Amino acid sequence: MTPWEIAYCGAVLLVAYSLRGSTGFGGLVGMPLLALVIPVKVLAPAWTLLGIASSATILGGDRAYVDKRAFVSFLPWCIVGIGAGLYLFKALDALMLARALGVLVLLYAGYMAWLIAHPASRDPLPPGAVRPAAGVLSGAVGTMFGAMASIFFALYLNACALEKQAFRATISAMLLALSLIRLAAYAAVGELSAEALLVFAAALPAMGLGIYLGGRIHARMSEGLFKGLVCAILVVCAIPLLLR
Repeated sequence: MTPWEIAYCGAVLLVAYSLRGSTGFGGLVGMPLLALVIPVKVLAPAWTLLGIASSATILGGDRAYVDKRAFVSFLPWCIVGIGAGLYLFKALDALMLARALGVLVLLYAGYMAWLIAHPASRDPLPPGAVRPAAGVLSGAVGTMFGAMASIFFALYLNACALEKQAFRATISAMLLALSLIRLAAYAAVGELSAEALLVFAAALPAMGLGIYLGGRIHARMSEGLFKGLVCAILVVCAIPLLLR
């Protein structure tokens, strides 16, 4: 990587994990931005390791608020999805994965725009109906890209009507559990490369600083401002992925 690419990655990590630290799920914007300069085959396992580290950090003070029933009933469906995602990760090349990620990012940006326009909306389906589809998709998508599983976690927890603190704690616990299972799956099929470990180690300081800064600005950022910012960034970063 060139010095400019290294500086770009550091800036992306700092912004992404500042958002993650301030809201609990904003780090997903970093994955498509980093995929512009790092192959998805390398980035996905490295991002999974960063997910483990960041989720454990955030969950440290909020573990008492985890909704254990929602967490435990969702996990088996995630495991099914991991198996499907692992097959696709092995079968598709890096270019195809990048383009698929671009499509997914645009779809999520549209979903976020809808949420901004309908702030009081809730999923009309009961949690029992949402759980299987959201669980399988979160496992598959998270394994293919190393990120984006939180989209489906949020859909499910929204249907569960959890209060804000329980929502944040439970989604962090889900991300941590899914990342640990996914990491074992990558290792089992030989996709946890030395290059991915090197990317993780290089990214760790920027991630830690971002989490710290995010915690400092947590009380100053409105949820509406955050959602609008994330939505705009996602649209901007999806276009280059689709044109690769």
